[in-house]
Amino acid sequence: GIDESNALILPDKSDTKVKKEQIKPLPRKLSKKQRKNYEKILDQKRKKEKRSALLESLSSVQVSTSELAMLDSTAHLGTRNSKLRLLSKRPLPSDLREAITNNEGNNGFQINSLSGKRKRRKLLRKDKPIIKEVAIEEDPLDETSSSDDEPQSSDSHEDSKDLELKPETFNAKSDGNGEIIVSDTTEDIMLKPVTYVHLDRTAAIQESRLALPILGEEQVIMEAINGNQVVIICGETGSGKTTQVPQFLYEAGYARAGMIGVTEPRRVAAVNMSKRVAIEMNLPTTKVSYQIRYDNNVTKETCLKFMTDGVLAQEMKQDFLLTKYSVLILDEAHERTANTDLLIGLLSRVVPLRNKKGNPLKLIIMSATLRVEDFTKNERLFKVPPPVLKISTRQFPVTVHFSKKTPQNECEDGLGYAYLDEAFKKICKIHRTLPPGGILVFVTGKQEVHALKRKLTQTFPSNMPATTEPNNNEEVLVLCHNIISLVIPDVKSIKTLVLFQVKDDKKENLPQMINLDDYKTNPDNEENVEEKYHHPDLLLSEEENESDSELLMDDSAYSAENDRVLPMQVLPLYAMLPPHKQKLVFEPVPLGSRLCVVATNVAETSLTIPGIKYIVDTGKVKRRVYDKTTGVSTFRIGWVSKASANQRAGRAGRTESGHTYRLFSSAVFQDFDEFDLPEISSKPVAGLVLQMKSMNIDRVVNFPFPTPPPLDALESAEELLMSLGAINRPPRNLTLKELKKGSGSITELGRLIASFPVHPRYGKMIAMAIDQKSNVVEYVITIVAALTVKELFASFQYDADQDQDKLAARLQHMKVLWCTGGGPQRRLLGDPMVYLGAIGAAEFAGATPSYCANNCLRPKAVIEIRKLRSQLTNLVNSVQPDYTIEVNPKMNPPIDIQVKHLRQILLSAMPDQVARCIPTGEMVAGEAKKLKGAYRCALMDEPVFIHPESILSRDPLPVFLVFQEITEMKEGKKIYMRDVTEIDPSWLATFCPQHCVFSKPLEEPSPTYDPVSDDVKCVVTATYGRLSWPLGQVVITYPPGLDRYRWFAKFLLDGSVVSSLKKFSTVFLSRPVTMVKSWSSLQPRTESMLKSLAGAGVDSKQKLVKMWKENP
Repeated sequence: GIDESNALILPDKSDTKVKKEQIKPLPRKLSKKQRKNYEKILDQKRKKEKRSALLESLSSVQVSTSELAMLDSTAHLGTRNSKLRLLSKRPLPSDLREAITNNEGNNGFQINSLSGKRKRRKLLRKDKPIIKEVAIEEDPLDETSSSDDEPQSSDSHEDSKDLELKPETFNAKSDGNGEIIVSDTTEDIMLKPVTYVHLDRTAAIQESRLALPILGEEQVIMEAINGNQVVIICGETGSGKTTQVPQFLYEAGYARAGMIGVTEPRRVAAVNMSKRVAIEMNLPTTKVSYQIRYDNNVTKETCLKFMTDGVLAQEMKQDFLLTKYSVLILDEAHERTANTDLLIGLLSRVVPLRNKKGNPLKLIIMSATLRVEDFTKNERLFKVPPPVLKISTRQFPVTVHFSKKTPQNECEDGLGYAYLDEAFKKICKIHRTLPPGGILVFVTGKQEVHALKRKLTQTFPSNMPATTEPNNNEEVLVLCHNIISLVIPDVKSIKTLVLFQVKDDKKENLPQMINLDDYKTNPDNEENVEEKYHHPDLLLSEEENESDSELLMDDSAYSAENDRVLPMQVLPLYAMLPPHKQKLVFEPVPLGSRLCVVATNVAETSLTIPGIKYIVDTGKVKRRVYDKTTGVSTFRIGWVSKASANQRAGRAGRTESGHTYRLFSSAVFQDFDEFDLPEISSKPVAGLVLQMKSMNIDRVVNFPFPTPPPLDALESAEELLMSLGAINRPPRNLTLKELKKGSGSITELGRLIASFPVHPRYGKMIAMAIDQKSNVVEYVITIVAALTVKELFASFQYDADQDQDKLAARLQHMKVLWCTGGGPQRRLLGDPMVYLGAIGAAEFAGATPSYCANNCLRPKAVIEIRKLRSQLTNLVNSVQPDYTIEVNPKMNPPIDIQVKHLRQILLSAMPDQVARCIPTGEMVAGEAKKLKGAYRCALMDEPVFIHPESILSRDPLPVFLVFQEITEMKEGKKIYMRDVTEIDPSWLATFCPQHCVFSKPLEEPSPTYDPVSDDVKCVVTATYGRLSWPLGQVVITYPPGLDRYRWFAKFLLDGSVVSSLKKFSTVFLSRPVTMVKSWSSLQPRTESMLKSLAGAGVDSKQKLVKMWKENP
């Protein structure tokens, strides 16, 4: 068997070893005495922590030492000289002892409960110094300090004498302007002087200001501004931030160090806000001023300035640090225009620089709805996140109602939009059933504005006929009872009705509020109420709410006869409306009428229309959408964002509590975008990039934008600027990392282009006109102004007061006269020639409203063009001192040579916007009819057409043309070119060389020398664009290289450059043509001359003469 000596089964010796566990020393057990000592120490620490908190809370309510000196203990009542006894019985701090001693002989001293500056001012009048006491808090963790139970020695107060500060001296002075400045000086503590500027407001203004919600947040706002360089204020619409925050800053004395600047995105808002704030502050317009593009009333006394963001951006070119300003307020920042984003990025760097230089600048960003994360979480923009102050209350509550169903985009017949019909029905309901109050309707464009206005005016006449005017109150009561009984059959009795004011020979009856019995609604049947505001008399009736759909609402109960006694004043409001018509919405409403404003999104922000109580929001907006690759712009109607919808709702809560009726369901609303896309993310940024380049910001990619634009948009912008010659093209051998560090730098031409406040393409046109010697500057300025302002001609599609067909025919007839009146060459200029003729004729006639109306011109556009012409003319005179041009109201039409130069200038500014008519041979079989009049352009593959309103849209069609923009009327429809001009294809190689591909110089015909341009010319074959359109043989400047110097040497020797050398050409050892032969390098004399010319870079007569002068 297996015994114990078998090595295979013997136990391992290593396993038999027992591992000794390291025994950790046990914590020493404390004795009872030691435990008590430790607990006592911990208890002392806890008591000291509580004591420090208690002392802090007591110090906040502690009375001053002077007041304490007037108090006495009840234990010593009736005793003689109680204060001296009190002093002898208990130890007191030295300042309290001195205060009691000083007050013994001052029986007239009054107890002052005021603290801070007012107390010091009171003490100053008594000539009493103020002694500050420095309190020393014991460290609660200090084990050596005594506990609360141990009595403190009286010597501790004696030792505190060394810690007392010297008495401070306070100086009060007045600057004579109502400003009281209280300053204090001390050797140890420097206190900031406080400035208060008194404003003499009227009682009515003060009462209206106190009703604004932001007045209650004034202290919080000013403390945040005083303690931070950048502050963000988010206040709901109607809180009063636009008008009140500048007044807070003025009263706080910020206007003493510089102007207070306020930027607005729109010119109308800047002008209106400056006037309103001047009235509230009771100051003249010389102190509260405005500055917009074409107008300003700024003076040397201006201390509060309202302006557009573009004006401030232009000021930064002259004064980058904005040293004239002490505070800048960027209002309505939620609109996120390109200029606003640029300003925020620039000011994020200017504010710290100003602070370092000892001249601090405060930046305040205000908006009703703002994507705060773009500012607070953007470390590239603000290293320290700015504080955000939210003012969450409106001045008046607003109830929001959603429709049960959302109308479709188009009607069944495809001839209109369903939401317009819904808006009309909702307005009729409100006007027929609800109490008095103005109605504000939001639609997408001016055409919809006029369509809805015409329909409402026909339904509710604005003036009550004299035959139906009631003669007494009883007739009015019976008539209104009959009307309301049609709408609300369940009404049992009527207590009071809204009686329209009736004029009588003896007296007038003022309107009273409706208060109907049992006037209830159930909005859940038709509308979902988001914010319930319990005013049942302000909602729609039960009968209307019980209807299944408003699309099938029966209006037969409302006869035209009944509607005549419900007059309505319908007013339009959009950006293109003349100013005198825009102001009508602010005028009082005729007696007995209800105001109804049909507006675009121009009424969303910064405008308060008085009397608006009801908002009808279609939820639609018309946006211009740009294709980043093709550059095609399309106007598309889509949903607004949630922020814009809330802005619209806020228009109802400005002057009284209101209601907002949204013509879409709450489910659709949840799918809305939170905010609108910033302009910088949805539009071309070529102008913005050039503006930044002119400020020496080369690395645009690294700029701290709140929302950076897409990289492809920046690349497209820089590519366009390179093709225009505004910036240099970077070398091709750069790496990707080097390209990111900095793109092309700005050229001298680019700086000239950037000095004009127009698109870079139009700036290039003005720069080219300045170099021309044919005096076309005034024509180019006029064309640029017309292309910038746009929509010069009136639209009659929705104007019911005019005969549309006759006006359209007259407009077409006038276009032909303006374009071809001086000869056939003018027609080649195309639509820009129409603008020249129309503006010249209007200015010659004085641009009167009657002339503009008779000739289908918009007076507002004519005035805008005149102002822009004046501005551009002054800029040309400033950048070119040799020019002394002026705006000529009697501008003569251009002659033929000037027309040719104008066409070439347009081509040089639009080198990538060239189109060629599709030849019949390139059309696919069966599509000849469909592609009749079609063109191909280098930007896109789809065929494009000339817009029907263009003067060149009729035969004969041009073969090559240049266009200003491509628009798509509807998605999937034809794509049209606007503002077209016919060009000669031979010009493409000269004015658009960056888009052409050239062959090598041809030997036949051989190169020549042009003495006029002092240049060597050659003939090449060329193609244009990515489609490689053949241009045939063209003459261009000989490309740079050694061969160019060979040909120049040949022309120099044969006398073409210097005519006096021609007589020596026959005596040379070799003929001049030897310079361009392939074997010329074999002759030392030809090689020596070539090296001399190439080494000095001499390839023109001008350079040769300059070298001879330097080295005779």
